[in-house]
Amino acid sequence: MYNYMVGVVTEIESSYIVLEVSGIGYQIYTPNPYSFDISKDYKVYLYQYLREDENHLYGFKTLEEKEMFLKLIGVKGLGPKMALPILATGSISGILDAIERENILYLKKFPKIGEKLAKQIILDLKGKVKIVSEGVSISNHYEELIEVLKGLGYKEKDVKNIIVKVDESLSIEDQVKEALKLLLK
Repeated sequence: MYNYMVGVVTEIESSYIVLEVSGIGYQIYTPNPYSFDISKDYKVYLYQYLREDENHLYGFKTLEEKEMFLKLIGVKGLGPKMALPILATGSISGILDAIERENILYLKKFPKIGEKLAKQIILDLKGKVKIVSEGVSISNHYEELIEVLKGLGYKEKDVKNIIVKVDESLSIEDQVKEALKLLLK
């Protein structure tokens, strides 16, 4: 089982990249291959999908993307080939928000996701999804706060380091105030 690989992107196709590691080129399916640059080093978080007739590597730039992918493929009737376009066209916070608010219309905008599967996603994941970022568990309630603070110019890494100290039960306005105090210390 692979966790991640560090290597140089040598090829970019419409659904995958080729990551060269120690002289071996790995074909890795990814949500948005064009977000990678040729000849650049990347750490790619991996998931190996192994079935009787399939052996594919799926790769992600961030641990959050990988965690969301794993949650999505855990939904009954939703496989890796359907989960990738969801991650490619939707933000993680948008997907989590749609699940929590039971926004079927948002989920139906993704390729091959009909009303039945959108309802299944909500049924299987509502209230159960937490995304892990660099060893810190981030509740989806904090996603909006993270986006607000990033919009104010703070780096995501700095925000995620202090986010767990902010009281989740506060209104978003009070969460922002509390987070800003922590960031300015």
